[in-house]
Amino acid sequence: MEALRVEGLSKNFGGVSAVDNVSFSVEVGERLVIIGPNGAGKTTLFNLINGQLPATSGRIHFLGEDITTIPTHRRAHRGQARAFQIISLFLNLSVLDNGLLALHGTKPYRFKLFRSINHYKVISDKVQDTLRALELWEKRDELVKNLSYGEQRRMEIGLGLALQPKLLLLDEPSAGLTMEECSGIIDMIKNLGSDITVVVVDHDMDLVFGVAERIIVLHYGQIIADGAPEEIQADPRVREIYLGIEE
Repeated sequence: MEALRVEGLSKNFGGVSAVDNVSFSVEVGERLVIIGPNGAGKTTLFNLINGQLPATSGRIHFLGEDITTIPTHRRAHRGQARAFQIISLFLNLSVLDNGLLALHGTKPYRFKLFRSINHYKVISDKVQDTLRALELWEKRDELVKNLSYGEQRRMEIGLGLALQPKLLLLDEPSAGLTMEECSGIIDMIKNLGSDITVVVVDHDMDLVFGVAERIIVLHYGQIIADGAPEEIQADPRVREIYLGIEE
């Protein structure tokens, strides 16, 4: 079963085609990694899938539903979650408050702003379990800005997972991380349930080949290669354009 299908997707900025007639599909539970040089259109593609940008042309289907014109928050309610390249947590709020806001925001009672969080024990318990799993419960009262960058990155991905998404979009999850922190992110992705589809954009080859079941290579907004990791490694176009190796 397809989790995501993109058909003829394009995004133009004036005379520049950031994404140019891109088509691909992702099966439920698949781990797809999208790579390419800077300016290839990777983040723009994510912004289209997630609804941050409107498409110039083409269609996007999520679990069989056409979501091309559906706004971002409705895509989230349908089961999309995204971690951005730039940390998008509330840096001046505590770790605990960030967790409570993240989970509360997806519930039908999210508009009841003046009711104590104590009335929502299910959310409180879920946040506690999530922060314990992320090894951040002891820092629950710390402001997020005081966490290390690796802890912030881990927390952002972990809160996305706490929403129980059907599709998880990870934009440069290894950016700014140490080798050890990157290994932790790889383990986190590899240990996800088979019901969660993961699409990753990243430059770190250890992460790319550590988690990918399939790799798509973008160049100037177009797909130039799509296949298993070993096929991508052996592709002469990829070696020349992306890896900088000429035959």
